Amino acid sequence: MPGSNQNSPHRHSWIAKFARGFRGIAIGIAGQSSFVVHIFAASTVLIVGWVLEISRTEWCLLILCIALVMAAELFNSALEQLAKAITKEEDPHVRNGLDIASGAVLVAAIGAAVIGLLVLGSQALQ
Repeated sequence: MPGSNQNSPHRHSWIAKFARGFRGIAIGIAGQSSFVVHIFAASTVLIVGWVLEISRTEWCLLILCIALVMAAELFNSALEQLAKAITKEEDPHVRNGLDIASGAVLVAAIGAAVIGLLVLGSQALQ
């Protein structure tokens, strides 16, 4: 293919890309107590959804919410790691950036909780 270099050091196999992604998930989860809460909540939602025999569309909504919250938490963890690499000093800009990232996780978690209550609550009432 014109313009591509098979020997480029920036070209990685799909296996290597997936391996780096899974490594990132493991690093993001390690030492983050908030993941314990998210995993507990996600497990509870999945069990309740199974018991209530929710529809395929409802499964899609719940799994999308779970993935969104987990991804937000991983982005937050990534920013925390980068902040530690940038400075060990107290910096208001770094603190604000980390607080904004935490706020994004909170927004995702609240939205997921509302959707979870709407989906599971309506099923439980039937």
